[in-house]
Amino acid sequence: MWERFVSPFKGTSQPTDGSCFWSVDIHSHLLPGLDDGVKDTEQALACLTQLSEWGIQKIITTPHVSGDWYPNSSDSIRQMRATLQSLIDEHQLPLSIDVAAEYLIDDFFFDLLQADDLLTFGDKRYLLIEAGWAWGPNNFLDLIFRIQTQGYTPILAHPERYKYYHDDKRILHQLHKNDCLFQLNWMSLVGRYGADIQKQARYLLQEDLIDFIGSDLHHPRDLKDMARLFSSDDIKLLQQQTLLNDTLL
Repeated sequence: MWERFVSPFKGTSQPTDGSCFWSVDIHSHLLPGLDDGVKDTEQALACLTQLSEWGIQKIITTPHVSGDWYPNSSDSIRQMRATLQSLIDEHQLPLSIDVAAEYLIDDFFFDLLQADDLLTFGDKRYLLIEAGWAWGPNNFLDLIFRIQTQGYTPILAHPERYKYYHDDKRILHQLHKNDCLFQLNWMSLVGRYGADIQKQARYLLQEDLIDFIGSDLHHPRDLKDMARLFSSDDIKLLQQQTLLNDTLL
């Protein structure tokens, strides 16, 4: 049984004070120039500063890795960690920083899996994966089993955003039952990606299927939408969820 972090607000209607009740963010794109996230250190600093002001103490930033678009290597990602650490040190932000990746399930991923060349985080070797936008992976349950047998703990990024699972939710329940953990996007709850995705996000929370909350922060312009969560009724639903984020402190 997974050891889970329980929000101190669980089961209450206590309003938020404009800050996060979780301390670790596990999904963001804050390494300048590596993907479709921040383009320079100025943008990265704006994002780091705001996350810190909202109460985040640790950031595990996760650039895209995919064969067609972002064939980033583990070494190049590790090397970029120093850039963020320098910003944190220079501006004396009360943050710790680590790097992993968000892996698209494609042929490139299978090559990396075979070579055991994947960036993980936490003692359980958490591995952040994402499915394609047009359709889900073939034999998804078998793929999850293969990942697990190689010693990784898979986390499916933003399951609420895969529209092909909106009308058939059985696969999501099956994946979670088979110990594929789920990470909800913060901005899904404020309608950033549309009403259908917001509805699916609420459903996953109501079904107690969410294990992590993540910002999926790409640009400083995302911060305005993210701030809306603190005055949203949906944060109360999130507060009723159990989360694993703070087990990573």
